[in-house]
Amino acid sequence: MPDKEEIREFIRKNYAAVALKNAGGACCGGGCGCQNLPLDLNELAVDIGYTEGDLKNVPPEANMGLGCGNPIAIAGLEEGEIVLDLGSGGGFDCFLARMQVGETGQVIGVDMTPEMIKLARENAEKSGYTNIEFRLGEIEHLPVADASVDVIISNCVINLSLDKMQVFKDAYRVLKPGGRLSISDILAIQPLTPEIKQDMSAIACCVGGSEHVDDIRAMLEKVGFKDIKLEPKANSRELIDKWLPGKHFEDYVASFIIEAIK
Repeated sequence: MPDKEEIREFIRKNYAAVALKNAGGACCGGGCGCQNLPLDLNELAVDIGYTEGDLKNVPPEANMGLGCGNPIAIAGLEEGEIVLDLGSGGGFDCFLARMQVGETGQVIGVDMTPEMIKLARENAEKSGYTNIEFRLGEIEHLPVADASVDVIISNCVINLSLDKMQVFKDAYRVLKPGGRLSISDILAIQPLTPEIKQDMSAIACCVGGSEHVDDIRAMLEKVGFKDIKLEPKANSRELIDKWLPGKHFEDYVASFIIEAIK
């Protein structure tokens, strides 16, 4: 089994390459092979829950096909709220969130990949957005003050973390009392084989590092979250087979919406 630092660096390089190419594959496709398939990124975005209107309201460079759902659709964002995006990539969900919270609100994107931060900042600057910022950092140790955020969103990123309990602990720390999680992610629905767990490409592709749905619920409960909801997407099997055809990963993992309250 590769050590943690080796895995973390492999993931970082994968997503740096996606940012530099300004394009990617499906799901967390950078480096997993699916980015070489003839897939339309706008079509993929619609498949996972975005609308044509959403696509028109974000810089096209921000849509790199890296999500597995639409956390904005269930976040219930309100004007004036402060939103934090864990693993913000090129800023796709941040740009949608900023429209809903308005100029009196704020959106903060955090990503561990300098190349992604640079791309997201360039996207924001070109579009003239003022209620949004992107910070370099790890989602296990967020560069965000205690009890300062109303809503945390994330899209197919927490599965990449090597310490998911710490991610949820730090998410709890930065949320205000009553703050909420609105997350789309890949979770295991049955135990992964040793081969999948040890496959670096499968890890970077949001499969090999997936935790079982019951374990994620237990983590959230232990941290202190309430009103926990874990709901698989109805078209999850079709999505995963489309992103990673012939690998049968849809037998092991599914795309979930994760909600919880502090």
